Amino acid sequence: MTATTEARPPALPSTLRLGYERTRYEARLFFRERDAVIFIFAYPIIMLAIFATVFGQDDAAIEIGDTTIPFAQYFLPGMVATGVMLSSFQNLAISIAVERDEGGLKRLRATPLPPASYFVGKVGQVLVTSLVQTALLLAVAALAFDVPMPSDAQSWLTLTWVFLLGTATGAVCGVGFSSLPRSGRSASAVITPIVLVLQFISGVFFQFDQLPSWMQQIASVFPLKWMAQGMRSVFLPSEAEALETGGSWQHAATAAVLIAWLVVGLVVGVRTFRWRRRDDG
Repeated sequence: MTATTEARPPALPSTLRLGYERTRYEARLFFRERDAVIFIFAYPIIMLAIFATVFGQDDAAIEIGDTTIPFAQYFLPGMVATGVMLSSFQNLAISIAVERDEGGLKRLRATPLPPASYFVGKVGQVLVTSLVQTALLLAVAALAFDVPMPSDAQSWLTLTWVFLLGTATGAVCGVGFSSLPRSGRSASAVITPIVLVLQFISGVFFQFDQLPSWMQQIASVFPLKWMAQGMRSVFLPSEAEALETGGSWQHAATAAVLIAWLVVGLVVGVRTFRWRRRDDG
């Protein structure tokens, strides 16, 4: 009597392997959206050029004792931080809302792809695009505006952890807040003003120490202010530390606030993320 062997379906790749492949797919999809690429990549560069040119006329600069900081150098950290926020929070919050509204998430949920691999792909795409964007911004700042780059390992280490933690926080919050817009069409109208207001109160467009104290206190609740401050500790001389709250770069507080928002984003995402439109059950 011969035993019959039933054919087993091939095993799926691991969640991380699928997440890697999903990252490649998401990155290709992102770079095909020319409008989004141009806005997200060019916006920080254009804003740096505008503010450095307008405020830097007649060799004006920020004076701290005997130290002179050109405006391009002062504004660069804020532009790096806002670029990360655009690539992570704003990009994901809007794009996921659009995918949901168009039925893409509903169809994807019906496939064998694990949800974790989908989210790994989104975070991976954000990391890739943020790296490219930041590299372009630093290259333009160094070549066009003679902004000095960090010269010691400690500064590069600080840049790395602030960048990675800020990117992860922005991505997770973007996923979590993608359920806030009622439709894909309203996503930009809901998310973009939030990002714009945070830029104005977080020391991106103005010296943070010159903002009203109540505005500084509000900004201190949100991650963009801390990302910008962390980046200032990398690109500005040590004398600029006197301009910060309490006269310190507050690296521990920066890490704590970013981690806190990372946790908030995870909790909000787990509780509110939807694969279907509101009117689809």
